[in-house]
Amino acid sequence: MTKAYFVLDDGAIFEGESWACVGETFGEAVFSTGMTGYQETLTDPSYHKQVVVMTAPHIGNTGMNSTDEESRKIWVSGFVVRNPSPRVSNWRSEISLEESLIDAGVVGISGVDTRAITRHLRDRGAMRVGIFSGTELSREEMVIKVRQAPPMSGAFLAEDVSTPEKYIVPVPEGVEKRFTVAAIDLGIKSATPRHMSDRGIEVHVFPVGATKEEILAINPDGVFLSNGPGDPATMVDIVELVREFLLDSMPIFGICFGHQILGRALGFDTYKLPFGHRGINQPVKNLQSGTVEITAHNHGFAVAAPIDSNFTTVFGAGYVSHICLNDGVVEGLELLEKPAFSVQYHPESAAGPHDAAYLFDHFVEMMTKEKAGRSA
Repeated sequence: MTKAYFVLDDGAIFEGESWACVGETFGEAVFSTGMTGYQETLTDPSYHKQVVVMTAPHIGNTGMNSTDEESRKIWVSGFVVRNPSPRVSNWRSEISLEESLIDAGVVGISGVDTRAITRHLRDRGAMRVGIFSGTELSREEMVIKVRQAPPMSGAFLAEDVSTPEKYIVPVPEGVEKRFTVAAIDLGIKSATPRHMSDRGIEVHVFPVGATKEEILAINPDGVFLSNGPGDPATMVDIVELVREFLLDSMPIFGICFGHQILGRALGFDTYKLPFGHRGINQPVKNLQSGTVEITAHNHGFAVAAPIDSNFTTVFGAGYVSHICLNDGVVEGLELLEKPAFSVQYHPESAAGPHDAAYLFDHFVEMMTKEKAGRSA
């Protein structure tokens, strides 16, 4: 078995075995706490340019299938597991996890202590990393190469993952069409438009560079801002577009990256979290109802908004609707005088819990109210 090395930019090195493709790869080291859902993680565009460490020790036993993919390809830069399953045991499987990673050209490493890596990242924070296998480089040379890789802060990645052309997700047969929504693809997962279409929403998915005129040409009832990778501070054009829609009182719903973009449109700063939230078991408190939701997350940045009281923006008053119970991070925003809200997590729950699916219904209610007001 070929030796492989997981090399962090603080000089820490974890030795394991080559798995999937042999070679070298670089990205931001992050960990995902999900016990399942590795296929959805791999195909989530929000993981672009990231090397994902799975905290669950046994990965791959259910294989991979085309039905559960969240986008057109695997996006992770590298994949780290402790014990890859030696065989696939699931009737839905079409290909093994390792074969799928090899087909995608993903360099992986196995046989490392993923618990130790996770504890290291929790103490030191997410950082640049490289996976090296089949290399003749010295340890010092590997660390130098890792430190030469670009950091996630300041990274503009939405264009890499966005759709090149607009496409439409129609309302399913037997469901009445009620609304038309323009979804700006910053790295959208395929489950998201499906949740909307099941509620009678025809979803027009636009590339990240779509103009206001192109979006208004479909006469939308609302605008959806998707999840995606990169630093929200780089999304200047999208932030300005969102401000224009807010002035027009266009209903807006943002998730994950879209939540951060809405936050910046409202005038708040965003900042990088020490190690982010990733997994399908993150506890979030709804501050209005007092209920706690178990939610799916994948974000390394957060919005700096006041939690203790309502805030004021140029678009009117608003409030923080949700917070993370692990660290108090802002997980939701909503305006009181404009039809706009956002959450920092994934209500489409693929793979993950269904606690937050009601947010799509909230978007429907918001568009219903706004549509009635305009026709009155």
